[in-house]
Amino acid sequence: MTKGLRGRLAAVWLCTVLGALAETAAILLFGDLTDDALARGSLDAFWTPAAQWLGIALVGAAIGYAGGSLAVWISERFVMRLREHVFDHVQKLPPHFFQRHRQGDLLSRLTGDVEAIEQMAVSGLIGTASALFSTVFYAAAAFWLRWDLAAAAFVLAPLFWLAARRFSAGVKAVAREGRVADGAVTSVVEESLGNLVLTQAYGRRDAERRRLNEEATAWFRAAVRSARLNQAYGQLVQVIETVCVLAVIGIGVWEISEGRMSLGQLLAFAALLSYLYPPIRGLAQLGLLVTAATAGAERLIEILDTRPAVTDPARRTDTGRPDGTVEMRDVSFGYPGGDGPALEHVSFTAHPGELVIVTGPSGAGKSTATKLLLRFYDPDAGEILLDGVPLHAFPLDRLREYVTLLPQETLVLHDTVRANIACGRPGASDRAIEEAARAADAHTFVTGLPDGYDTRIDPHSARLSGGQLQRLAIARALLRDAPVLVLDEPTTGLDAMATRRIVDPLRRLMAGRTTIMITHDLGLAPHADRILVVDAGRIVETGRHDELLARGGVYARLHGAQSGPSAREREAA
Repeated sequence: MTKGLRGRLAAVWLCTVLGALAETAAILLFGDLTDDALARGSLDAFWTPAAQWLGIALVGAAIGYAGGSLAVWISERFVMRLREHVFDHVQKLPPHFFQRHRQGDLLSRLTGDVEAIEQMAVSGLIGTASALFSTVFYAAAAFWLRWDLAAAAFVLAPLFWLAARRFSAGVKAVAREGRVADGAVTSVVEESLGNLVLTQAYGRRDAERRRLNEEATAWFRAAVRSARLNQAYGQLVQVIETVCVLAVIGIGVWEISEGRMSLGQLLAFAALLSYLYPPIRGLAQLGLLVTAATAGAERLIEILDTRPAVTDPARRTDTGRPDGTVEMRDVSFGYPGGDGPALEHVSFTAHPGELVIVTGPSGAGKSTATKLLLRFYDPDAGEILLDGVPLHAFPLDRLREYVTLLPQETLVLHDTVRANIACGRPGASDRAIEEAARAADAHTFVTGLPDGYDTRIDPHSARLSGGQLQRLAIARALLRDAPVLVLDEPTTGLDAMATRRIVDPLRRLMAGRTTIMITHDLGLAPHADRILVVDAGRIVETGRHDELLARGGVYARLHGAQSGPSAREREAA
């Protein structure tokens, strides 16, 4: 994460050294100014040290500005890189990871916890270096002025460290509670807004308010405890500083009374203390900062330690665009942490131009096949081949160019209609986008939108119906033009009219491609080249529509459950 930043980090440290030197010189000049000009009331003795002091102040200001600006640039650059790295890693993780983690909590980790690591890894380093350099220079100047007073001041310095150590355990625990609570609050808000129709339709406003209040109360308690700990630490440190200053002033008064010290020396030494104790206190407080940041870092490391379920092959080979023959050979698979296998000893072959429908009862394992075909997971046993080549031999980006998924939930970007279609093939021309929309029977309703293809839509857009959104998804898949097409419940949530409207676009999409359709809706079953009936993770029946009906098995029962006017209408379509 720090590649290319180390030179700038060294420059910040150099600025810190020069700034500390400038401040030390200014304090020593203050002592001379007090003894030579103020004590004697000499205006002539004022101008030279005053000009030197002003020059040092201007140089110090320029150095401070350069160092501070560069430090902010380094910090923000680090945060940006780390967030991109974590985001890229998260996108490689398998679907079950997102089912086990609330989306709001993941958002919190990608924002607040990333910044916590920056505080520990970058701001902490810069702050530590600044405090160390400042302490060394101010301490050296203090010993140069009066070693006995400096020794007295440093005898009490360990009290700062003891105070920080006393508070560190509590700070870490409270910081972790706060991070978790913040993620929970974000999750409740995200879930409630995402299910607003359910909330309003079922009168759940009070229930959702209570949910938010419970999580917000946990966050409130953690925030208050954190504030109390920080306040207690700050007040304790202030008392320690007061004790140190009084001890030094007491010794200084005695030294002046004995004629061994001038007032200017005492004032300069007191000024040095005012500069010396903040970095000493800062070093101790940095420990608390790092402790609090560790809580966020641990949560982020939990994500980074989660390994992707699949990886690219060690050697990237280009096999060329496949024809699209898909073969599963004795495939078995179980989800990590699952109760049992989702698929067992599944074997079938689908050739270019064929429509293979996979159906069966809910929970039978049908959709698992789509996750394996797109290589979200690898089989536990057996193998899946594309044109005779195992899927794991293809680079993931190349494989997913060859296998297009039309998922059960219509995925919509918060962007224009044009951008939503174009994500099927980035860089596609406007003409290609329009041709895909025409083939998907979407061009007419798109041109009727206020801004046509430039109309902005989002996942909860009220402008488009479910059928219209599905036709946009079909246009996206048409534009992708992959040899293998996987359709996961393409008619779910659509009424009979909407289903009829997408049948022709679906047929155009499937033409010439190897098509595997996962569905409960058997309206297209009579047109399938083969039907695979899956039950309890196994293929229990295979054949054409008429053959399976004649057998009177699982398929016949499923078809019978759908029999009626609506089913016959879909078949006729």
